[in-house]
Amino acid sequence: MTATSLPELDDLQRVLDIGGSHLEVRHTASAGPRALPVYTVALGNPAPDVPAVGFFGGVHGLERIGSQVVIAWLHSLVARLRWDATLHRQLEQVRLVFMPIVNPEGMLRGTRANAAGVDLMRNAPVDALDPVPPLVGGQRTSAGLPWYRGRLGAPMEPESAALCACVARELQARPCSLVLDCHSGFGLRDRLWFPFAHSRRAIAHLAEMHALQLAFEESHPNHPYVVEPQSRQYLAHGDLWDHLYLQSSDGPGVFLPMTLEMGSWLWVKKNPRQLLSRAGLFNPVLLHRRQRVLRRHFPLFDFLVRAGLAAREWLPPGDDRERHRQAAVERWYR
Repeated sequence: MTATSLPELDDLQRVLDIGGSHLEVRHTASAGPRALPVYTVALGNPAPDVPAVGFFGGVHGLERIGSQVVIAWLHSLVARLRWDATLHRQLEQVRLVFMPIVNPEGMLRGTRANAAGVDLMRNAPVDALDPVPPLVGGQRTSAGLPWYRGRLGAPMEPESAALCACVARELQARPCSLVLDCHSGFGLRDRLWFPFAHSRRAIAHLAEMHALQLAFEESHPNHPYVVEPQSRQYLAHGDLWDHLYLQSSDGPGVFLPMTLEMGSWLWVKKNPRQLLSRAGLFNPVLLHRRQRVLRRHFPLFDFLVRAGLAAREWLPPGDDRERHRQAAVERWYR
């Protein structure tokens, strides 16, 4: 392993070394002069007829805690491979996919955007159907301003394209695939957002999303998350998961992408000194708080793996599907 100037990338490379032949590793180069590697890691059954679960982090370079949580979960799985027979049996029936640091150049620079100044979560070819908030909803005016989408008609950025290629290769064509993309920086509560971000209309798989959420609440009644469509908070152009969901929504399988938006304002409230650094607005600074965050989300990650494995048990059939859809409309769209 060659050391880099990015601690999260060094941590990931150590995990890859530990995982060895259990892991299938690919990488492409990020935009920017350093051409840092953007790793995709997979383990488990590669057969296209088994379910899959994907974990992503570091789309925004400022939000390091998202990458740290995904790397910590991958490390936990890799360490268990030495002794956990139950995990090995699970991996015979599911595919697990990781892209822990989507934007390494932005993380190295301490910027939300990549080296070209493009916000990767505003970079997809999807336009909002209703007005978006100024700037934060995505803009094409200048890369010198935040939330820049890139030039109209330009190809997607290398990191965005790598994420989309990973999803197309590993997740979209399966009977059921779940995705969790880890972010931080919004509100005092941890939120689980699902599409859409570009529209206030409901997704085609609203019934399935409601069934998954209900299974989570029944098995984790004290969970800390607000589960909702992103459109309840704000609309945005160029959302990658909207783009990928729209590509998949007419297919035979169920593709459910979710965003974990960790409520970093709570960390600032508990430690106002974090306001003195840009990174402190998006990441826990104190060691004990960071360790707590790294532990906090493991039950959610474990649930998603189990839900992927048992998709046939909770995906609503027949009349149940309409019942779940109506309940979801009442909960999220009235």
